[in-house]
Amino acid sequence: MTRVRFRFAKLGKVRWTSHRDMARMWERAFRRIELPLAYSQGFSPRPKVSFGLALPTGAESVSEFLDVELAPGADADLPALPGRLSPALPVGVEVTAAGRLVDGGGSLQSEVTSCCWVVTVPGLDPGELAAAVDRALAAAALVIGRERKGRLTEDDIRPGIVALESIDDATLVCELATMPRALRPTELLLALGLEPSHAGIRRISQWIERDGARWEPLAAPAGATGAPHAAGCAS
Repeated sequence: MTRVRFRFAKLGKVRWTSHRDMARMWERAFRRIELPLAYSQGFSPRPKVSFGLALPTGAESVSEFLDVELAPGADADLPALPGRLSPALPVGVEVTAAGRLVDGGGSLQSEVTSCCWVVTVPGLDPGELAAAVDRALAAAALVIGRERKGRLTEDDIRPGIVALESIDDATLVCELATMPRALRPTELLLALGLEPSHAGIRRISQWIERDGARWEPLAAPAGATGAPHAAGCAS
């Protein structure tokens, strides 16, 4: 069994495409380049494609991942796959890396422990963002309302903030935990007392942490981050 992981970016207008529609686009792209995928059994076989953490609709990313399983006995020229796949995908989706997975690795959704984001919030007064960040970092708890199974609950999201920094009057960089429940950048903005509806959100990295070690699901090629201040979350 050969499993391949792809790293890709999702930028521009395509950010408004839903996670489900993106899955369909990827399946069409695999058919166009005739990648020999393995299929499930049963009445309606499906290609064995597994996506990582869903990206909120409207957010951009330079750090998205998906895993595929190739048909038995099939192989692929991994270095050539990004160049073959990108033209088969919508404008704004670019495959930046492909790598073979070793057997025994868990799913992306179960392994990724945190994500780094760059968030821009226009229209703030000078110093307003920095003050909101300082208050959040000093707070013992940050409680917001969340809907879960049709019921509104109150959750303390302070433990989900791994790192938070304002880098100018309109931009913050944050690392947010994905477990036990993923903390979204829009939820962070609400906790900071800021309006999330006009914010620009971009995921710049995802991290797996275990036993003190920390790594990305698939390292980006040199110079492929495409986002300012990405190194701040990569340390």
